[in-house]
Amino acid sequence: MADALLRFYHQMPYALRTAIASARGLQLQRTRYGVETGRLRDEALAREHWTPAQWTEWQADRVTRLLHRAATQVPYYRDVWMQRRRAGDRASWELLANWNVLEKEAVRRNPQAFLADDVDPRRLVKDHTSGTSGTSLNLWFPRDVVRQWYALFEARWRHWYGVSLEDRWAIVGGQLVTPVSHTRAPYWVWNAPMRQLYMSSYHIAPSTARDYARALERHGVRYMLGYPSAMHALAQAMLEAGITTPRLEVVLANAEPVLPYQRQSIERAFGCTLRESYGMAETVAAASECKHGVMHLWPETGVHEVLDGHAAAPVGGVGDLVATGLLNSAMPLIRYRVGDRVSLAAPEQSCLCHRTLPVMTSIDGRADDVLVAPDGRQVGRLDPVFKAALPIREAQIIQETIETILVRVVPAEGYTERDGISIIERIRDRMGPVTVTIETCDAIARGRNGKFRAVISRLSANTTRERNNK
Repeated sequence: MADALLRFYHQMPYALRTAIASARGLQLQRTRYGVETGRLRDEALAREHWTPAQWTEWQADRVTRLLHRAATQVPYYRDVWMQRRRAGDRASWELLANWNVLEKEAVRRNPQAFLADDVDPRRLVKDHTSGTSGTSLNLWFPRDVVRQWYALFEARWRHWYGVSLEDRWAIVGGQLVTPVSHTRAPYWVWNAPMRQLYMSSYHIAPSTARDYARALERHGVRYMLGYPSAMHALAQAMLEAGITTPRLEVVLANAEPVLPYQRQSIERAFGCTLRESYGMAETVAAASECKHGVMHLWPETGVHEVLDGHAAAPVGGVGDLVATGLLNSAMPLIRYRVGDRVSLAAPEQSCLCHRTLPVMTSIDGRADDVLVAPDGRQVGRLDPVFKAALPIREAQIIQETIETILVRVVPAEGYTERDGISIIERIRDRMGPVTVTIETCDAIARGRNGKFRAVISRLSANTTRERNNK
């Protein structure tokens, strides 16, 4: 049914597609924002200068209530604790450390088991995330939780970067707002209620770059949000065509790690700073980059742990991000393994921006995108391999086996065999004695959700585990 509706939508003239986008935009606007948005934003800004002790007290109160509610009123957790009691486990559910780590597959398999007894899913806002694999995860939120979440974005996205809800903006995303078969502009739709120009990421090419630039100018866009891979493709196309683009206030990157060569091209093309962000549909963790280039976690979203296996990683060490969400008590996610590998600074580490929000020192990518070296080391973020000076449009690293790496490269003008050798040397510097093959191509395929994966591991979980245990 959904595919049939999409085909029908794609057959409509542009004016009707824009009308439908605006109708959807009005619905989202009313769901996400209300009269309380300004107050919630200002309260979030005031909390940015709290002391660690204030944050500890604020979170502890919410965790206490959340754990009691989950253990007594949420079917999944109630069953877990009943089974533990039958097995003779007398651990108290009042301590967060006594809770098992929650894997994403459990939520995916039976999402309604995570809804509290006293909520009606028909009265909640339903959302889903496709994830890197394209597999859907269903989620439910009370409307007030949705508005709290988006008020945080107002505070720590738009306000930090000098823009607001009143400004016109563009998004480069994975929605099929225009049929892929279309070879003439427009490659976008205008969402009037949200002042949003939604630009297709599937039509970006040197031949269409001028059309995109004109659309940005015609609609008075002040800032842009999107996948860094898609915005980089647009920036490269404009730079290579010598197109003068409107100067933007800021470019916000989300959903993918930002690589150095992407940042350089985007900032050069649009004449502004790129700021990185981190977040997820589950609303259990989020972070944003301040003007000093530091990523700050949002403590309101949850209690955050970094685990190395089952134990806490050392301060500053890389591990799996595990989050206990504090916003959504209708569908609580407790000690939820997010699927990303990160590192956090010591709580007392300060920032030149003078905010006391926790510092996220690195986002090493998804746990299933971490490579394994022949000596068993886990190698995370490999963006230094693709230094900004390399003449490439984009690249992707694929680990086929423990000893073999394939690198797909879309070369830019001036690319030579020497650049490929440089990539091989940089990978070996980090991975050790592995066989690296460079494969040049015209384009790198995106996932079903439109996202670009810079690193892919094809090792089975068992292979990785066995290697690490040697």
